Amino acid sequence: MASCFRRYYGPEFAGRTLDAWAYARGVTLRFIRPGKPIENAYVESFNGKFRDECLNEHWFVSLADAKAVIEAWRVDYNSVRPHSSLAGRTPGQFAAITEGARRLTPARPDEDLKPEDLSLSV
Repeated sequence: MASCFRRYYGPEFAGRTLDAWAYARGVTLRFIRPGKPIENAYVESFNGKFRDECLNEHWFVSLADAKAVIEAWRVDYNSVRPHSSLAGRTPGQFAAITEGARRLTPARPDEDLKPEDLSLSV
């Protein structure tokens, strides 16, 4: 689990329940600065796509209808659609290509290196 979450400074994320959850798990919550959505660009980009391609295109007649339409969009977005950030691959293709890399262990798992011990020179 991540040790820090960057989050939007909105009322939906400013509650005591989220603060208590984060504290209990040792997670630091960091707010983006009000009026600075670029600090959370990936989420802003996703939210724009979701709004334009799904929410603005459908008139939901019930909660069940909304769940079905949104789930179909999510499956398409995560499984079928190529993403420019993944070099034109779908997330599934990218996961298959990088599967071996995700299993690699650190080169020196037993050493605690300090920044001054690291060097880019040969």
